[in-house]
Amino acid sequence: MKAVIMAGGFGKRLAGFYGDRPKPMIEICGRPVLEYQIENLRKSGISDIIIVVHHMKNQIMDYFGDGASLGVNISYYEEEVPLGTAGALFRIREKLSENFLLINGDLIFSVDFRKMIDFHLRNNALATLFVHPNSHPYDSELVVCDKNNIVTGWFKNDGKGNYKNCVNAGIHILSKEILYSPFKDGKLNLRADLVEPIIESGRVYAYHSAEYVKDMGTADRLRHVTADIENNIVSSKRADKKQKAIFLDRDGTINKYKGYITSPKQLELISGAADAIKKINQSGYLAIIITNQPSIAMGRLSYTVLDEIHAKLDTLLGDEGAYIDALYFCPHHPDKGFKGEKTELKIKCECRKPSGGMIRKAAEDFNIDLSKSFMVGDSDKDVLAGIDAGCTPIFLASSDNTIDIPNIRKYKNLYDFIKEEIN
Repeated sequence: MKAVIMAGGFGKRLAGFYGDRPKPMIEICGRPVLEYQIENLRKSGISDIIIVVHHMKNQIMDYFGDGASLGVNISYYEEEVPLGTAGALFRIREKLSENFLLINGDLIFSVDFRKMIDFHLRNNALATLFVHPNSHPYDSELVVCDKNNIVTGWFKNDGKGNYKNCVNAGIHILSKEILYSPFKDGKLNLRADLVEPIIESGRVYAYHSAEYVKDMGTADRLRHVTADIENNIVSSKRADKKQKAIFLDRDGTINKYKGYITSPKQLELISGAADAIKKINQSGYLAIIITNQPSIAMGRLSYTVLDEIHAKLDTLLGDEGAYIDALYFCPHHPDKGFKGEKTELKIKCECRKPSGGMIRKAAEDFNIDLSKSFMVGDSDKDVLAGIDAGCTPIFLASSDNTIDIPNIRKYKNLYDFIKEEIN
């Protein structure tokens, strides 16, 4: 599979600091952004690369040449005028493989592309979008998908209402099929002109991954990416490397405990929780919610409303620059006798805490080393789930909750735990 890197942009937001070079040639720890990208592609077996250039193009072409020094084959398409995020694709379509990677030139990433390619081919997709939560969903392009990862919408966040923090990361696999009917010329937008028109086909997919992908397009994001490279966070986040996680209970740990929450209006963050999760995001740990939701089995809560509750949680955290990498919930309840209950969910299961089933499922999905991970919560069920799964349990103790299990580390709240335990 070939890769196309869009490296022709002006980088206006960084021009005041690096006006003498194109954005993909800004150096981080002594190497340009594009070099990191090419190295990662080569590690995934992708060695045929087309770089689309325009602004200060000679700096890129002179530095990389034909790519031989990096073990890849590089060719270039020179835009005479800017053609947007997709215009160049029609000009180079005869040089593309039947399916090809399209990558924004301002990203630092550590991705095992073999897994993404397999996902794309297995689903016979026309387009696959790499999606993840990020720390600035309020100004990002958000992707909406169903339970089968089929994309149903892709839009620029307007800051209105609650949303799921599912962001297009700037990495895509496209079928060359979408470039032929009809030929389009001039400046084109990938989302509006190529992908949105084919969403109704049901063949646009979202590839969810917690691997490292961040843009460095502002001064603040550039500082964060630089620190992540220096601290080896970038290289450690590839899917083929063992991860470590902080598993989090929801009610009483992240949001205020108010009994069964059955409406987004009831959800309110605990003071300091967003800051704590932000520190998890910056630490190299995954932040994963593990929550029992028996209200579904009881007939008090629908899956749709639960999604709305979690969209509000994503929005509140996103407003503070924090995010959750994944969320697992158990809808079951073992006891019968509730009016309107869903009998098919009234079972004893392996996922309901105090069982560690949800934690083990997350470990399988994200290649997590449980021995280096934590389970944090405010009940004995959280602690027992952590013990059952083989990770370190942390109990959040307050004046009105206690625990009878000996030798358990206790903290007043999530922020205190993160401040003390996580560097």
